[in-house]
Amino acid sequence: MGIFLLIFLTAGITTIALTFGNEKVQSIAPNVGNQREEFSKLYSTYDTLKKQYYKDVEDSTLLNGAINGMVQSLDDPYSDYMTEKEAGNFHQSISSSFEGIGAEIQEQDSKIMIVSPIKGSPSEKAGIKPNDIILSVNGKSLQGMSSTEAVTHIRGKKGTKVDLMISRGSGSDPIKVTIVRDTIPIETVYAEMLPDGIAKVQVTSFSENTEKELRTALEKMKQEGMKGLVLDLRGNPGGLLDQATKIASMFVPKGEVILQVEDRTGKKETFKSENNGEFKAPLVVLIDKGSASASEIVAAAVSEAADVQLIGEKSFGKGTVQTAQDFKDGSNFKYTAAKWLTPKGNWIHKKGIKPDIGVSLPAYANLPYISPDKELKVSTSSAEVKAAEEMLKAAGYNPGNTDSFYDQKTKSAVQKFQEDNKLEVTGTIKGETTIKLMGTLREKILKNDTQMKKAVEVLKNEVK
Repeated sequence: MGIFLLIFLTAGITTIALTFGNEKVQSIAPNVGNQREEFSKLYSTYDTLKKQYYKDVEDSTLLNGAINGMVQSLDDPYSDYMTEKEAGNFHQSISSSFEGIGAEIQEQDSKIMIVSPIKGSPSEKAGIKPNDIILSVNGKSLQGMSSTEAVTHIRGKKGTKVDLMISRGSGSDPIKVTIVRDTIPIETVYAEMLPDGIAKVQVTSFSENTEKELRTALEKMKQEGMKGLVLDLRGNPGGLLDQATKIASMFVPKGEVILQVEDRTGKKETFKSENNGEFKAPLVVLIDKGSASASEIVAAAVSEAADVQLIGEKSFGKGTVQTAQDFKDGSNFKYTAAKWLTPKGNWIHKKGIKPDIGVSLPAYANLPYISPDKELKVSTSSAEVKAAEEMLKAAGYNPGNTDSFYDQKTKSAVQKFQEDNKLEVTGTIKGETTIKLMGTLREKILKNDTQMKKAVEVLKNEVK
């Protein structure tokens, strides 16, 4: 009986749902009771709490807690129990849109970590980066929460604000990031023709229509004279596996292995390319630490089965398979059921995929977010001041020493920046000045995309 896999882009993590043939996974309540001695402690605890706890406790509270405890005991960030509300968020995440900040998260070491912000989302615009740790949401600590539980606090209606306390890197001070939630559309393919016939196509996730979007984009690029393609999978946290395998099949020769799935017994299921030969142009693929799960499947497939060069930074490293099961009451749980391997049998879990050509973005691309609500002025000394000085320097303004101290030279640089951008000249960094400074830096990062430049350079040598 064949295995059919779906990698869901969830609000918490990129997961894989697993079914066998056409059979649906259904919840089965085994007849345990007194027939199973190992459950005696569980039932004894339940009975004691129901009869002797100092106040009434709902049956559902105790049962949900018991299930949640079993799943948490696995110490696996990809296995999780979801209440009805959390399960609703899980299913909504694979729809055409949702309302929130637009970031992929996962639980790691009892902390909530950003896998990647979604392109064009409020979180990306606010400067959220892969590997950022969300310490709290609106003052509520996320320590020890599952990713799906954290999502219920992070998500909210369009137009509402949410305050995140973010930790970035060891030794850095936590920073407060205020984000206005918005509708997050699942538009996944962005195409652009660069000079010399080089097409740049970014795939931000693998949703229901990604393959169709990509085919449309490639046809458009072909009509515009495409000679080579840069497939950009940076910041892509994953999505539906059927989309990933179809996309990998566009570039991997027919019959070649795209990936393997291995269960607990060592039995492997192999997925092969169904390529019909539609894509012939030279190709390179960009990856980074935000490339995870399904995007790693595509990257590994084209690298090992089609000799396509990977450029950028080592990928995230998620190589496990999850199955999701719904209960009749609307709750849900998912657990790791298998692991996936690359065409050559490599397991990239917690290792990531190392690019053939390693290229980092400029140092200023990793500068921390500065809250527009915080005022930086003469005599201020903080990590935010140092970040602002680095931003000014990157934008072409001389703040003097980037030493975390806001002196007169820093003030002069800020005044010049404000004059050039038609802002109120105050010499302090706050509000519109902060927003404009971070926006200017973002534009510079896009213009000086060292990874993309290297990819174009490699392609130009191939298309001559």
